[in-house]
Amino acid sequence: MKVLVTAASFLQSYGGPAFSVSRLACALAAREVRVGLWAPDGSAVSSPILSDNRSLVRLGGDLRTALSTFGEPDIFHDNGVWRPFNFAVARLADKTNIPRIVTTRGMLEPWAMQHRQLKKKLAWTLFQRRDLLRARCLHATAGSEAQTLMTYGLGVPVRIVPNGVDQPAANHAVRSSKGLERKALFLSRLHSKKGLPMLVEAWARCRPKGWVLEIAGPDEEGHRAEVEHLVRASGLGDVVRFLGPVDSAHRSAVYGSAELFVLPTHSENFGMVIGEALAHGVPVLTTKGAPWPTLGDRGCGWWVDTTVDGIEEGLRQATACDPAALALMGTRGSDFVQQEFGWTRVAEQMLDVYEEVLTPRKSTA
Repeated sequence: MKVLVTAASFLQSYGGPAFSVSRLACALAAREVRVGLWAPDGSAVSSPILSDNRSLVRLGGDLRTALSTFGEPDIFHDNGVWRPFNFAVARLADKTNIPRIVTTRGMLEPWAMQHRQLKKKLAWTLFQRRDLLRARCLHATAGSEAQTLMTYGLGVPVRIVPNGVDQPAANHAVRSSKGLERKALFLSRLHSKKGLPMLVEAWARCRPKGWVLEIAGPDEEGHRAEVEHLVRASGLGDVVRFLGPVDSAHRSAVYGSAELFVLPTHSENFGMVIGEALAHGVPVLTTKGAPWPTLGDRGCGWWVDTTVDGIEEGLRQATACDPAALALMGTRGSDFVQQEFGWTRVAEQMLDVYEEVLTPRKSTA
């Protein structure tokens, strides 16, 4: 099978989608699927987060050049919506009569649709709805995202395959000793979608004794300055620290120093950093903007209302736990991720979707 996978970027600075698309491609290539990777910024050629595999073909140039180099695929697997390259992939798939799968990556979720709403309404009318109608399948990474996609009434099959999660080489056990500060960690893009103002207000309300909050990740749209202002205005300068971007070589160490991971997000289609934190044995506090209701069921975290009140109550509960209790929750989370979100398992599920998409084509060939 040959699959041409397209995405906005494979650079680490692009965030979760760059990792999830790259890792899926590598897992498929390990199953001897011939995978071509292309991004409009040319990053497929040089991205360090892609592994070397003879079945993985890094493609540069424009989209038509990439297709010419790779040869005709059985499937186009496009990631994202709205962007010019998504429109170009849709046109090329129509012209070549090659089936196209679209992974929407949370870009049609209610919060995302309200962000820059007027532009999106215009794009939806002009081309985006039509392009999705012509897709052979829509891929969601969680049940909540699949439900959202079905509300659009497109009549296109929706299939759910979660993102996989990388397993760290080793987990850290109890992360705090008597007399040392205890750390809660936020690690993601510093973007208005991620809910940091709510977290700062909630932290100021409860200000857990002996705890510090570390905020790590790349700044987007100047949001860091806004959050820093809120921290100063709340009198939290001594207990809230900004670490800046964290590259892949240092992520494990940052997770390893934390007893609690917090993602106060307004909207996630999956939440790669939640899976990463759990894999590193760190219990998670996140909001109902992320599709992780299993945190409470599995005893590895808190899933709270997407409000300051909800985050505050979650923080009070989490920071009241002693280190051993949090470490036990972290162990449960690590076991859960290893069982459910291994990349081999995810690749097998995606292959099932590919085969389903190709079946009608094969039967008429």
